Amino acid sequence: MDYKGYWCLQLHAHLPYVRHPEYPDFLEEDWLYEAITETYLPLLSVFEKFVEDDIDFRLTMTITPSLANMLSDNLLQHRYYERLKKQIELSEKELLRTKDSLEFKSVAQMYYDRFQNCKRLWDKYNDNILIGFRRLQNLGNIEIITCCATHGLLPLMNNEKAQRAQISVACNDYERHFGVRPKGIWLAECAYYPGIDKILKEEDLKYFFLESQGVLYSTPCPKYGVFAPIYCESGVAAFSRDMETASQVWSSETGYPGDPSYREFYRDLGYDCDYEYIKPYLHSDGIRRNTGIKYHKITGKVSLGDKQPYVLQEASDKAAEHAGNFLFNRTKQVEYLSEIMDRSPIVVSMYDAELFGHWWFEGPNFINFLFRKTQYDQNIIKPITPSEYLNKFPVNQIVRPAASSWGDKGYYEVWLNGSNDYIYRHLHKASDRMSELANKFSRVSGILKRALNQSARELLLAQSSDWAFIMTRGTMVEYAKKRTKDHLENFTKLYSQIVNNSLDESYLKILENKNRIFPEIDYRAYL
Repeated sequence: MDYKGYWCLQLHAHLPYVRHPEYPDFLEEDWLYEAITETYLPLLSVFEKFVEDDIDFRLTMTITPSLANMLSDNLLQHRYYERLKKQIELSEKELLRTKDSLEFKSVAQMYYDRFQNCKRLWDKYNDNILIGFRRLQNLGNIEIITCCATHGLLPLMNNEKAQRAQISVACNDYERHFGVRPKGIWLAECAYYPGIDKILKEEDLKYFFLESQGVLYSTPCPKYGVFAPIYCESGVAAFSRDMETASQVWSSETGYPGDPSYREFYRDLGYDCDYEYIKPYLHSDGIRRNTGIKYHKITGKVSLGDKQPYVLQEASDKAAEHAGNFLFNRTKQVEYLSEIMDRSPIVVSMYDAELFGHWWFEGPNFINFLFRKTQYDQNIIKPITPSEYLNKFPVNQIVRPAASSWGDKGYYEVWLNGSNDYIYRHLHKASDRMSELANKFSRVSGILKRALNQSARELLLAQSSDWAFIMTRGTMVEYAKKRTKDHLENFTKLYSQIVNNSLDESYLKILENKNRIFPEIDYRAYL
C-alpha cells in the first residue's frame, strides 16, 4: 500500500541511577518502582498484545543506560517485587473495603487486575523486563536506542574526552543488554551543539533527535523543515520534533492528559485512608506517601477534596476519542505536507515515556487505541522507525544544526543557572583528572584497575543532568545536591589514593557495592 507520509513515535524512557543498599527502603527509589508498575510494564503489555493481534506497529524507544542498569540490578529487582506484592495485598483489601461501593468497586477491581498483570509479566521475564523489550526489538516492532551514559549534558562539558566517554560507555553497555550495537541515540535533554555528531560517528551511530529549533535554525536553512531528516557534515542524521504533536499531548492547558475525565494524579489512597489501615504499606519512616491506588478523576479546576469519582468507561472512551483525534490531525497534516513536498514527509512525536501511565494514567491505553486505529481506520500515514525511514530515503540535505535543547527557552538555561552553576567547576576539574588518570595508568590490573573503573563510575554519576534539573525545579533539591557532592567527593578521594599509591580496598569495596552501575566499564574510555 502506498502511504502519503510517515509517523515516528519516540518514547524517551529515563530515570537517574538511584540505588541505596545501605537503607532498607529509600524514597527516591520509588521513582523506579512507580515507573515500572505505571509505565514500563503497561507499555510492554500493550506492545505484546499488538504482536498477538497482528498489529503492525512501529515505534522508537530510548532505554537510557542508567535505567537499563537499574532494571537489571538484582537488589532493585527484589525490592520492586516486594513492593508489588504489597500493592497486590493492599488491592485485595480494597476489594473488600469497596465491595458495597457503587462508585469505587470497579476501580478497585481494576487495580487488583492491573497489579496481577504486572506480576505476570515480571515473572514471565524472570524479573528482567529488558528481555521483553529486547524481544520486541528482535521482532522489528520497536527500535531501542541509547542515551548518554548517565544522561550527562554534553554541551556543558569542557573536556571532549568526558563527552566521548559518555557516548562510548553507553554504546558498550547497550550491547551488553541488547546483544547488538545501537543504531541511534537520544542526546540527554536533546542538548546539541555543532560538532557533537562527530563523536556519534566514531561510535557508528546513525542518527539522533533534535529539538525543532536545532533544525530550523540550521545553516543553510533545511528545505523540508522538521518533516525530513537532515545529515550533519559527519554523515550522522538528525530527526526533529514536530511541535504540533508535542503541544497536543504535552500542553497542560490544551493537551489530552488534562481532560477532566482522566484520573487525578495527586489524590492517592495513601493520604485518603485511615492511617492504621495504610501504615503497613508505607516506608519504615511511617510517613504517608503514594500507594499507586487513586479513585478520583481530574474533574476540573477544583480542590483535591472536591474531585469526583473516577469512571473507568468514561476515561477509556475519552482515550479512544483522543487517539482518534490525534490520528485525524496527523492524516490531515501529512496530506497537506505531501502536496507541498516532493518526498514523503515524516512527523516525529517525541515524549518522555513516563508521561504514558505514570503522569497520564490512560496514556498506554491511548497508545493502544492509536496504533489499532492507525492500522484499520486510515491509509494515509504509516508508523515507521528512523532507521526504516533512512533506508527508504537515504539521500538527505546536509546542514549544520544549531545549538539547542528541548528545555525551557530551547537552550541550556535549565541546567546552568544561579541555582546550580557552582557544580560545573568541580565537574570540569574531575573530568580533567579522570583523563589524567587514564593516560598515566593506561595498562594496569588488579585493585588499581578496579579503582580507576570506580573513579569513572563516580564521575559519570556526578555528571547526570538530572541533578542540575532538580535543583532548578526546586523539588528534592537537597537530594540532588547530595548526590552531586557525594559522587564528586568519592571521585576526589579515589583520585588522591590512586596518585599517592595509598588505595584503601575496604573503601573501594563500599563504593563498588553501592554505585555499581556499568559492571563492565573500562576507564580507558577517557584516553
